[in-house]
Amino acid sequence: MLEKIRNFCIISHIDHGKSTLADRFLEITKTLPPEKIKEQTLDKMDLERERGITIKLQPVRMDYKGYILNLIDTPGHVDFSYEVSRSLAAVEGAILLIDATQGPQAQTIANLNLAKEQNLVIIPVVNKIDLPSADIEKTKEDFKKLLNCREEEIILASGKTGQGVEEILQAIIERIPCPKGDPSGPLRALIFDSFYDSYKGVVAYIRLKDGYLKKNERIKFMATGSEGQAIDLGWLKPDLFSQERLNCGEIGYVVTGLKELENVRVGDTLTLASDQERSAKTPLAGYKPPQHFVYASFYPENSDFLEFKKALLKLSLNDASLTFEEETSPILGAGFLCGFLGLLHLEIVKERLKREFGEEIIITPPSVPYKVLLKNGEEKLIKSAKNLPSPDKIQEIKEPYCNLKIVTSQQFLGRLMDFVKKRYGEFQGMEYLDRSTIVLYYKIPLAQIIGDFYDNLKSLSSGFASMDYQIEEWRASPLVKLDILIAGEKVEPFSQIVRQEEAFYVGKKILLKLKELLPKQLFKVVLQAAVGTKILCREEIPALKKDVTGHLYGGDITRKRKLWEKQKKGKKRLQKIGKINIPSDILIKIFKP
Repeated sequence: MLEKIRNFCIISHIDHGKSTLADRFLEITKTLPPEKIKEQTLDKMDLERERGITIKLQPVRMDYKGYILNLIDTPGHVDFSYEVSRSLAAVEGAILLIDATQGPQAQTIANLNLAKEQNLVIIPVVNKIDLPSADIEKTKEDFKKLLNCREEEIILASGKTGQGVEEILQAIIERIPCPKGDPSGPLRALIFDSFYDSYKGVVAYIRLKDGYLKKNERIKFMATGSEGQAIDLGWLKPDLFSQERLNCGEIGYVVTGLKELENVRVGDTLTLASDQERSAKTPLAGYKPPQHFVYASFYPENSDFLEFKKALLKLSLNDASLTFEEETSPILGAGFLCGFLGLLHLEIVKERLKREFGEEIIITPPSVPYKVLLKNGEEKLIKSAKNLPSPDKIQEIKEPYCNLKIVTSQQFLGRLMDFVKKRYGEFQGMEYLDRSTIVLYYKIPLAQIIGDFYDNLKSLSSGFASMDYQIEEWRASPLVKLDILIAGEKVEPFSQIVRQEEAFYVGKKILLKLKELLPKQLFKVVLQAAVGTKILCREEIPALKKDVTGHLYGGDITRKRKLWEKQKKGKKRLQKIGKINIPSDILIKIFKP
């Protein structure tokens, strides 16, 4: 049985044709009837179709020429690299796809390195060869440099027309090894994904490394110690296809019936609870925990806090890279500090909460984590500006620096290097992939690339440049906490950790936006941006002015002056005791990306 199984995934940069190639696989292997195959068949979320990107990994089992081909379709964007790494741990081989019109991009190289770490067999495929702008010979040369492979190993294909797709399927059978494992040994299955069903409970996607699993057997999750029952199990074709048994080397699903979401973790090892002889004692290696690059606070706008917490729990079961912890804001109430892999990940989570659970949320400005070394020698990891200790207790603040890799055409080299330099990037070197394509290497503060960096990169390169980054080290930097004061009161959700030289400009920008959005009061409202006790800049919202002299129809000007002076004194008294209520719609306009 094992010798007839091939487990593989497709890896590439975003928009290089992974999902289209997967559609052709489904068509040629007759896994689905033609009427059920549409563009991006394996992308099940509307969000994926709208954006034209893969967000979630998706497994599918195909039968071809007597072989079982288990494909895991993976995302291409850097923010979903954790999905890719989990997929690679469940397979023995990978198809490396490069668009013949674009050549290798930053994420192509990053995903290739992840596959090499797992010692996977790589099948090089040049895709989109049917396009008039395809440079096939150049892409072949790129492959030779990346993989040190022979030209005859490279397959030319078009996911759109189907050209070369059968050749890829044949290469999968011939080049990718069959799974290794003990079919009759103790059950050990790797949980590489999961989701929550209102009726079935937690459904786990598993790869059986050793042993076998039958329906209705008692199961155990080795990391959490929780137990359940295999109420149903089977294959993914790509919908759930029930079977009586899953064997060693296969990829499938198991319905656990568990309603407690925290009992099932991605990366855990599933074994048997009832049969001691077939119950494993040693768990599988699992996954490295995801490294969160961006933190932001989520607050429910209208819904109940407990319902919002349930929605986050269900979403985190389907998205293992999302983490959250409870926090409270005096203005926004109870919410959660959430960790993300990047800004796109944050945006996708926000959109999924809205579409799948009906949750409208308020989001604070995203920030990166910082390490704070206190004068007493203690070191703290700070995820939010409001948790930063007072300046008199801080010896230094360290921020994460990352290795940034930019792949670009030579014609945009100068403007991109100037742009990265302005963002405090330190040039490390460059490498020519060919005569016109260059890889730039930088060290840069992570905080500088979580905002509009990617958009600016695309704009300056007319859409051709791509980037990939990984946190490398922590460095001491001149960082300060910027506070925003409204009528003398500090508003914590607006607080940010910024570079000292940028504090004035960031503060001024926030004040001008607040001046535009905050409603006028019966008294003058002072807006201030401050670092510690030092006020950097200020703006004023003038008071609403009531016409107290409107009833006068004549007489000396002193009558009007007397009434104006009386009004002025009243406004001064009101300013001392007046309170500013910040409307929720103002917070939404400022916080929502």
